[in-house]
Amino acid sequence: MTAKLKIVCLDRDTLAPFTNLRRPDFPHEWVDYGKTSPDQAAERLQGAAICVVNKVKLTADTIAKCPDLKMISVTATGTDAFDLAACRKQGIVVSNIRGYSVHTVPEHAFGLILALKRQIIPYREDVKNGEWLRANMFTFFNHRIQNLHGQKLAIIGEGSIGQGVATIARGFGMEVMFAAHKGVSGLGPLYTPWDQVIETADVFTLHSPLTPQTRGMIGLAEFKRMKRSAIIVNTARGGLIVEEDLVTAIEQGLIAGAGMDVVEVEPPPADHPFMKLLERPNFILTPHVAWAGEQAMQILADQAIDNIENFVAGKPTNVVT
Repeated sequence: MTAKLKIVCLDRDTLAPFTNLRRPDFPHEWVDYGKTSPDQAAERLQGAAICVVNKVKLTADTIAKCPDLKMISVTATGTDAFDLAACRKQGIVVSNIRGYSVHTVPEHAFGLILALKRQIIPYREDVKNGEWLRANMFTFFNHRIQNLHGQKLAIIGEGSIGQGVATIARGFGMEVMFAAHKGVSGLGPLYTPWDQVIETADVFTLHSPLTPQTRGMIGLAEFKRMKRSAIIVNTARGGLIVEEDLVTAIEQGLIAGAGMDVVEVEPPPADHPFMKLLERPNFILTPHVAWAGEQAMQILADQAIDNIENFVAGKPTNVVT
């Protein structure tokens, strides 16, 4: 390593302004960019030994144009925006963030679950619109509320976040099922067969990485087999669900509701299929903020810098490549 390394942060705005992204404890030059488009990345990384990045797409072509690049510190867990094969070929170490979201994502998932099952949003709208006054009694029953206790929760994704969801669910008295991988059998007694999960769960929550095997794992065929009273929540990756099919499922009443924190293209364009659902009381869309608890973001930022310092010290951590 040179005496003074150049570090370029391509998308500082993906962390909240109140998050402290401290500077590494070694001689360096730090360059911050709030946002970077993919076609700007190669130019901005010229001379940089280390790239700090969250979601800027780094293609094989971009990476090939950055001969000085030695390390990518990803300020997220997911690495699907980066060509890892190209990084391996060029000898670039890619380190990601792990374990920071084991509380914030499960809590957000349950925020969506509770809002849908307890009908919080439609009842709030009713009160705003004067329904309570017109009811002329202490309460009214415009929407059917379901308790979580005793319901079956299907967790798709058995990692640390899925385990965190299971812990909260058991506190509510829910029956937890970890779904076996779609199309895979023989995973053992800790997993419930995929077909059984699809047909019996009351609540689905997705916590899987997006891979060629998991892309579009939930589509119209699955929605048609679900309980009509079921709801689905996705705080993982938008591509896990066929988005047009989810819209069909909501419009046709194949399921009772959905809470999405992610979409396949973020931000979603004005003509995204979900836009037509925004006025429905049984659909919630939040802007990819499940991970963004204040405490979680600080853990993430600290770990990103730890990864950089460990790499420079010759002991890289959280290595993906």
